Amino acid sequence: MTQPGGATTSGLKKTLTTRLLYFFILGDVLGAGVYVLVGEVAGKSGGAVWLPLVLALLLSLLTAASYAELATKYPRAGGASHYARLAYGPFAGFLAGFCMLAAGIVSVAALARGFAGEYLAVFVTLPVVLVAAVFLGALALLNARGISESTRVNAAATVIEVGGLLLVAGLGVWLLLRGDGAAGRLVQFGTPDQGATVGVLSATVLAYYSFVGFETSVNVAEETRDPRRSYPRALFGALITAGAVYALVGVVASAAVPTETLARSSGPLLEVVEAAGGVPPGLFSAIALVAVANGALLTGIMSSRMAYGMAREGLLPSGLTRILPGRRTPWAAIATTTVLAFLLALTGDVESLASTLVLLLLVVFFLVNTAVLVLRRDGTVQNHFRAPTVIPVLGAVSCVVLATQVEAAVWWRGLVVLAVGAMLGACAAWHRRRGATRPQATAAP
Repeated sequence: MTQPGGATTSGLKKTLTTRLLYFFILGDVLGAGVYVLVGEVAGKSGGAVWLPLVLALLLSLLTAASYAELATKYPRAGGASHYARLAYGPFAGFLAGFCMLAAGIVSVAALARGFAGEYLAVFVTLPVVLVAAVFLGALALLNARGISESTRVNAAATVIEVGGLLLVAGLGVWLLLRGDGAAGRLVQFGTPDQGATVGVLSATVLAYYSFVGFETSVNVAEETRDPRRSYPRALFGALITAGAVYALVGVVASAAVPTETLARSSGPLLEVVEAAGGVPPGLFSAIALVAVANGALLTGIMSSRMAYGMAREGLLPSGLTRILPGRRTPWAAIATTTVLAFLLALTGDVESLASTLVLLLLVVFFLVNTAVLVLRRDGTVQNHFRAPTVIPVLGAVSCVVLATQVEAAVWWRGLVVLAVGAMLGACAAWHRRRGATRPQATAAP
């Protein structure tokens, strides 16, 4: 029996209210990216750190509107992969899912490198390779222990990391009120190496990383009460809240600390804390490390479950479906995604890895934005959120514009990932067609 929005009575239990969904999405978006990348953004945008963050928010809202339409029209788990398959067929669906999986693994690698930066150096200085190995190994063990244990850790860590961002904002405001800092840096666009337009656009690519996470919320639309009403409100509300916090952090960081200092630091928000005084650097570094670890944990859970799910459907090697006895967690998928994240962490810095993640997601977001337009021909579902036609068009265009700002070295890395995804997708499609056309055995007369 079909209900409004396309849900069925045999589907998942609808328990999420608008408020619960809002906090779910906010917790997924707010987090580690801004702790690590504010300095990288400053190195490209100049003192106007807030501008790329605001632009990234606006561009995220465009694609979020497309997700809102599709999630309320087809409220079931699967997300971008499901939408791309409906619009373009199995190959595009696989490619979207593979890009999401690869982006998750790259994100964990970037956060592993971020964990090994100046926040950890407040306590101890260790080789990046060693830190990444121990960090990713510990997260893999927690992931393998169970989803309930992981989500309890996440709930506590989310409170801590949001508190850390609000602490930075408060310290920065206090520093400015006492007459320190330089508010004039807020209108310094670009750097001596590149002009204002190019600098701000390339910084927006990095800032975009801070907003990723909202796209995974479509997987719980099926469990949301009245998704047509609740999902868009929760999604837009969470993104705007996160954008306001990020912009405030960007303003106070740029005004409080010289741009050159921010750009050189792998722990940029620690620079604000030290400049303001009053809070022990070790305390804030501990908060930042919790934020980075929590972001990696959440993304690691998502990546391993996605790899397990794709393997169960025959889209990835069947060995990834192996389950840990007793714990019933996908140990093979967890181990594989962890090893891949470790290898990636050794191949690039935080900036290049974050840009690679954004490039992969831009492919996914382009498919989602255009899928909205293609699926408008499906008039069987009427009761859903509908974005103005210009929004998905602008969303698709924004993906292309941002992709042009990605550096050539990052493009090469991304093209390798896309080539692997295309080959695996072609193999999966071939096996599917072969299975469908294989003659069925008949009983002997």
